[in-house]
Amino acid sequence: MVKISASSQIISSLVLAATSAALGYYLGSRNASPPSEPTSTPVEKQESLKEEEAPQEEQEEETEEGEDSDDGSDDEGFADGDLAAISAGFLEPCKMVLVVRTDLGMTPGKIAAQCGHATLACYKALMKKNPKLVHHWERTGQAKIALKGKSEEQLLELEAIAKSLNLCARSILDAGRTQIDAGTRTVLAIGPAPVALINEVTGSLRLL
Repeated sequence: MVKISASSQIISSLVLAATSAALGYYLGSRNASPPSEPTSTPVEKQESLKEEEAPQEEQEEETEEGEDSDDGSDDEGFADGDLAAISAGFLEPCKMVLVVRTDLGMTPGKIAAQCGHATLACYKALMKKNPKLVHHWERTGQAKIALKGKSEEQLLELEAIAKSLNLCARSILDAGRTQIDAGTRTVLAIGPAPVALINEVTGSLRLL
């Protein structure tokens, strides 16, 4: 009887130990956290930060340095007449004249630049006051005639006459960056307007 009791105790102890071990394993496996991702080393972290914070290369805008501009300003001089008063018939020819001072000895390139300034000055002024006339001039060929002028006094006289007839007239004062002194009056533009009306002002001048 004593032997049976001793063996029973041994068996019970083994069962309890096995049960405890199994229960402990089960509980341990449930509470165990999932394996964490491998942490990066300090060196890897620094390289990653460098990649993220690396500034993008700035692209410098390239600017082309053009030639010195041959600027000129338009001088309204005498007050304008009623620019809106001029009109043209359905197919009536219109033109703009450019009176160029020949006493200044300007080169062809200089003359072309000054005529461009004068043309634009008249165009902008008349588009504000009489766009219908400008559009008529555009539809009928945009005629532009270059004429010879002999002096500043002549340009001023022609400008005064043109404005007294309600014609748009603008003379150009050179900026003085190239061939001639600043403030020199170079070109007078008149028009656009009907040919017959402009001829009342410049009909006696010769072609450039």
